[in-house]
Amino acid sequence: MAVLGAGCSSDSSEPEGGSSSGAASPSGSASSSETSDAPPDKGSVDVLRTVATGLKSPWGLAPLPDGNLLVASRDEGEIVQVDGESGKTSEAGPVPGVDAEGEGGLLGLALSPGYASDQLVYAYFTTESDNRVASMRYDPKKPPGERLSAPSTVFKGIPKGFTHNGGRIAFGPDKMLYVGTGESGDEGLAQDKESFGGKILRMTPDGEPAEGNPDADSVVWSYGHRNVQGLAWDEDRRLWASEFGQDTWDELNHIVKDGNYGWPDVEGEGDGEGDFRDPAEQWRTADASPSGIAVAEGSVWMAGLRGERLWRIPLSGGKPSAEPQAFLEGEYGRLRTVVSAGGDKLWVVTNETDGRGSPEKGDDRILEVRVR
Repeated sequence: MAVLGAGCSSDSSEPEGGSSSGAASPSGSASSSETSDAPPDKGSVDVLRTVATGLKSPWGLAPLPDGNLLVASRDEGEIVQVDGESGKTSEAGPVPGVDAEGEGGLLGLALSPGYASDQLVYAYFTTESDNRVASMRYDPKKPPGERLSAPSTVFKGIPKGFTHNGGRIAFGPDKMLYVGTGESGDEGLAQDKESFGGKILRMTPDGEPAEGNPDADSVVWSYGHRNVQGLAWDEDRRLWASEFGQDTWDELNHIVKDGNYGWPDVEGEGDGEGDFRDPAEQWRTADASPSGIAVAEGSVWMAGLRGERLWRIPLSGGKPSAEPQAFLEGEYGRLRTVVSAGGDKLWVVTNETDGRGSPEKGDDRILEVRVR
């Protein structure tokens, strides 16, 4: 069972991860959550349907405005289109240059904030030399396998390793691109602000340092991370991130500008020594090994790989308001990605075919769930 960490400050003067107004500045104003009601201590999850089956090593998922879904296949190095109604799959196209060794490959996906006009899909992937982010134009009217343009590199030089490649990307409410990275197995990189490893990066859609970053010439937003796997914002534009621990504690963190999250000096809640931020919540690694997260109905919903469950963490005033609650435990195997489907619904992606699971007939799959 999860153990409550010290929690994160709800001081409204702290810089946050984005702006609900879409302004360039990442600094927030007073949070409405200080007076808002917390969600119920206990929630619920109802699986409404299995949207798609037979997916190969799915990782990132990006919902399209037309109701269809794009899914990244880590090991195949291709993006698949899933019909949101029928679940029928077709190949959008390959992503050239993907090296799927170890935990690397084709990982996170995100749509451009201007997707309605530019049709750009962003992808995080591993190459022979690094991890990087590229954008591709997506044209659903073209034949299967030919719907993606050639990748245009947005940002490169993120350290790669056999493990700890990070990979989650998301555009924040400020329309800036946030990138979760891993320290690639080299622990020292997490505390090195000159390295892009073990960080959350914040950049413009063109890959330049975003206005308001801690260092005007750097894309580094926060540091001291081991392997960031999930990024999501709550309704008061606070940024949350899930992170793999090593042997003891997995973490859910409230991310603030220039925050140091402790790795490798601290795993989980610290002892008060050093200028480190404690996790908002922590779990034993057997219960979580967290990946993607989403925010819905006032709670963070976190996928568990080794834990094979969906965690609910209710929020109030920038910190958990009740004990975390587990759902779907062992029912669908490893869970990789959680994405908001609007309102009280989520897309949940299983991950049994990545070489670490025990795939059964129909794996891997996308579920549509209703949450409270």
